[in-house]
Amino acid sequence: MKKFIYLAGPAALLALAACQSEKADNVEDAAENRADQLDEMADNATSEAQEEALENKADRVEEQGEEAANKIDDNGEIAPSESKMGDTQ
Repeated sequence: MKKFIYLAGPAALLALAACQSEKADNVEDAAENRADQLDEMADNATSEAQEEALENKADRVEEQGEEAANKIDDNGEIAPSESKMGDTQ
């Protein structure tokens, strides 16, 4: 029985974390698409410094998209499913 709980727990948390509005999904998807474009540009960069700068920018774009999506759904608050700490209020 304990094995079932250990296996089911992470799956349940993943399912809860994936719940967000369509608008938030669209914002996050757009940021991920832009980050993918930047990663492709990094792959074709002519110097190591340019590649690293583009990869860093891609990471920031993706993070900003996730933060914007969270703000849409949570009004800027960290949802309990994201904090792993329970209710933050």
